[in-house]
Amino acid sequence: MQSYSATLAQSAEIWLLPAAFLMGLLVGSFLNVVIARLPVMMEHAWQDACADIHGHDTPVRERFNLAWPGSHCPSCRHALSWHELLPVLSWLWQRGRCRHCAAPVSWRYPLVELLTAALFLACAFRFGPSPAALAGMVLCATLVALAAIDARTMLLPDSINQPLLWAGLLLNLGPYGFASIADATLGAAAGYGSLWLVATVFRLVTGKEGMGQGDWKLLAALGAWFGWQALPGVILMASLAGVAVSLVLIVARRATRGQAIPFGPYLAAAGVATLMRTGMVS
Repeated sequence: MQSYSATLAQSAEIWLLPAAFLMGLLVGSFLNVVIARLPVMMEHAWQDACADIHGHDTPVRERFNLAWPGSHCPSCRHALSWHELLPVLSWLWQRGRCRHCAAPVSWRYPLVELLTAALFLACAFRFGPSPAALAGMVLCATLVALAAIDARTMLLPDSINQPLLWAGLLLNLGPYGFASIADATLGAAAGYGSLWLVATVFRLVTGKEGMGQGDWKLLAALGAWFGWQALPGVILMASLAGVAVSLVLIVARRATRGQAIPFGPYLAAAGVATLMRTGMVS
């Protein structure tokens, strides 16, 4: 019986890594849809709300959400067939261009797919066949989406941030969490409060807004996943990475001093780094 169980466990481990990589590619393909469409959906919602507040008619527009319209080339609007949607492979086969109009297809698509696949592979390798691996994959996928949206639009949507926070708290209620529920609850409060305090002091001293509320909520979510003890490390890693990248961009003349930069990608990267060095409580 022990030999049979050991064989099953070994077989599961053999298939785990390639399965995780493949699942990451597929999830990354979906994340590309979220990254491209969710900011547009948010803008539509703001326009509708403004129209309602001012007593204007709601703008008439075609149905637009994560499922509709189907995937298509943004340049020629040609509907993409299944083989044009294969993660990474279709982009390579078409040499980064639309097969119908030859318009360039952003490198962001294969990058997000490969990054998500690599992070899923890392979770499988780090935690093995366990609930922690699945939880880590969910966290990584969410952080990839948040980082990419923030990098493109300087937005960190509540529709992603808030479920991420509650998912962390619910995870830590059970036996497979990364922190005790008490530490997670305190982490959520401390994560939000610490960046709120920094932003408030900065505004009082300079008269300028230095950090968006989405950053506060993202750090609160990371506190809910890993507990308050992880927050100093997350803030330090994110801050150092942000400063380093900003200096490189300034030296390369891709940015200017005082220019606003998204902080979400660095918080997300620090969250992934924290995940990879964190173990389950039980």
